[in-house]
Amino acid sequence: MRLVSRPALEPVAMLDFARQYAPMREEILEAIARVCDSQGFILGPEVEAFETAAAATCGASFAVGCASGTDALWLAMASAGIGSNSVSGDRTDVVITSPFSFFASASAVLRAGARPVFADIDPRTFNLSADAVAEVLRGESEERVRAILPVHLYGQCADFDALGEIAQSRDMPMIEDAAQAFGATWNGRPAGSLGTAAAFSFYPTKNLGAMGDAGLVTTSDEQIAARVRSLRSHGMTRRYYHDEVGWNARMDAIQAAVLSVKLRYLEGWNAERRNKAARYDELFRGAGLVAKNSVADGIVLPWRDSRAEHIFHQYVIRAPGRDALREYLTELGIGSEIYYPVPLHLQDALAELGYRQGDFPEAEAAAREVIALPMYPELRDDEQDAVVQAIRTFYA
Repeated sequence: MRLVSRPALEPVAMLDFARQYAPMREEILEAIARVCDSQGFILGPEVEAFETAAAATCGASFAVGCASGTDALWLAMASAGIGSNSVSGDRTDVVITSPFSFFASASAVLRAGARPVFADIDPRTFNLSADAVAEVLRGESEERVRAILPVHLYGQCADFDALGEIAQSRDMPMIEDAAQAFGATWNGRPAGSLGTAAAFSFYPTKNLGAMGDAGLVTTSDEQIAARVRSLRSHGMTRRYYHDEVGWNARMDAIQAAVLSVKLRYLEGWNAERRNKAARYDELFRGAGLVAKNSVADGIVLPWRDSRAEHIFHQYVIRAPGRDALREYLTELGIGSEIYYPVPLHLQDALAELGYRQGDFPEAEAAAREVIALPMYPELRDDEQDAVVQAIRTFYA
């Protein structure tokens, strides 16, 4: 076992919420106090105001707030008529999605009463591969495949030119899992306006984060929007009259008030994330750490599709000896994370889907090689320097 010298570096946090909160503390506390004074804590004017602002930002006709990103995924699919909203549903509807994503991308399909079927990823973007989707479609009964659910992973939109062509040719809905991509665009169009409907998460670590859980569905289909509003409130369109079995998936007014404050800053924050990502690229190239051919001979930097505007919810590299590198960074107090160490098709909870090791080689390779480095708008230059210096020392 080789010994690696430990440089004297200051710790670098993966995230620092306090830096974002400090300059807007009074605005946020004022917004929270406004909700407390109103005594209206669930839905109401604060949620409606945020929905209006979010819809405009996303280029969608409608936005409907809900309790979490996971709820948003389920609401989007159920409202688009995917799956069975009945306890007796037999999961005959199929939704094609990525095996390299957070668990909710698959669990929400199951909750909607459908069956997730995976297609492999593009190794450059880590997003759902249109070629892999086409291959899956050749092996699935056409009438059973009801939707495609691409994930805008790490803040870069999936290839909506190719995926949209597939969906349009089969007249099936496209549901965007945009949980990590608020403010990202594809050919100038915002995430949230590309598909039939889209789901966003405002979990605190997201680039637009609440002070707790919250989510959002966007769509330009009036009927879908109306059904989302009903399903998020137990299937009610009139109080205590239930048209169908919905769920308690409503947004808290305090979360909406906080998000309305933060939304005003989001464009600047996303620009700073892109600046930090470009600086990481420059530092890694200057350190001579970038692979010439593959991860076997160095770090592979994030790849940007020229049609997309990446908002770098995460800055994710491929790294040789990833697990040992992460252990080394942890010893130095430098934050990192692995999104995601086990692809969905190999998760124990989804074993009944019948997948095996080797079914999706690109997703499996990504799970072995990716590591996310500290990334947030307030990250300092000296902290980025420390991250790259530590990685350079590890590989020296």
